[in-house]
Amino acid sequence: MANAHDRLEPPERLVRSLGSDPASASVTEEVARQWLAALPDVAQECLARWELTPERVQMPGGRTSMVALVRQADGTPAALKLSPPDGTTALEHAALAHWDGRSAVRPLRVDTANGALLLERLHADVSLRSLAEPKAQLEAAATLHRLWVPPPAAAGVDFPTVAAHTAQLADVLRSHREQPWAADVRAVLDEALELHGDLTAEVAEEGAVLLHGEYHQGTVLAADRVPWLAVAPRPLVGERAYDLAWLVRDRADTLLAAPGAAAAARRRVAKLAESLDVDATRLRAWTLFRTASAGAHALALGAGGQGELLLEFAGLL
Repeated sequence: MANAHDRLEPPERLVRSLGSDPASASVTEEVARQWLAALPDVAQECLARWELTPERVQMPGGRTSMVALVRQADGTPAALKLSPPDGTTALEHAALAHWDGRSAVRPLRVDTANGALLLERLHADVSLRSLAEPKAQLEAAATLHRLWVPPPAAAGVDFPTVAAHTAQLADVLRSHREQPWAADVRAVLDEALELHGDLTAEVAEEGAVLLHGEYHQGTVLAADRVPWLAVAPRPLVGERAYDLAWLVRDRADTLLAAPGAAAAARRRVAKLAESLDVDATRLRAWTLFRTASAGAHALALGAGGQGELLLEFAGLL
C-alpha cells in the first residue's frame, strides 16, 4: 500500500494522451499541462478532506482522467476519479446521481471545482471485454437498456443534446476531409456527413432519453452488488440508436480479421437493433458517422493504425 504522504503521480498513459489530444476543446494544451502538474496536490487535498487512505493509482489508467483506489474512513473501498477542469465532472456526476446505482457505478462524493468524483469501488481490471464476444454483447445490451431513462427534470446541469454534440463533430469532420491525407477515405467521410445531415433532420425529441454517450464493452466493469455496472459516461440527451453505435464497432479489429467481415458487421447492426427495439437504419447511420469521425480524428493526430482500422470498419457499413 502506498504511503499516505506519497505523491499520486498521473500515469504515463494519461500524460501522453492529454499532451497529444486534450480531453475537450475547452482544455487547451497549456491547461492540460498545468492540470497534470497540479494533479498530485489536488489528489492529496481530496484525500485529506474526504478522509481517504490511498492504495494505488489505477494502471495503465484512462486517457482523460486519473483514478486512485482508496479506502474511506470506515475502511470501505472506493475509487477517486480526477478529471480536467472542462465541465465533464459535473455532467458525469449528474448522470450517475440520476441513475442512482441502476446499472451504473454509484457516486459517493463530488467536488466539481477540482474535477473530483468519489465512486464506489468496482473491479477495474475486469470489463465485458473479458467475456466471449456473444456473451459480452448480450450483457452490454441489457445493461445499456436499463440506463435509458427520461432525463431529470431539474438536474441543476444541462446535458448536451446529441444534435448539438454531433454538429461540432460534423464541423471537425468537414475540416478533416479537406486535408491531403483524407484523399483515400473521402468517400467514406462524405457519406458520414450526408448521413449526419439526414439523422439530425429527423430527430424525434419526444423519444429522447438520457444516454451514456461513450458506451462500449470497456466501460462496463465487474461489480459486487450486481454483476456489471457502467462507468465513465459522457452523458447526452437524445435517441437510443446513437448510444448503441460503439457496441456495433466493438472489437472491430477481430471482426475485420475474419472472413465475411462486411456481412458480420451488418448482422451485428441488425441483431443489436432488434434486441433493443432500435431502428436498424438509424443505428447503421450513427455507427458509420461516429466511426468515421473517430477514424479521421485519429489520422489527424498521427495515429494511423487506429484511424485506418476505424475507417475500414466504417467502409464496411
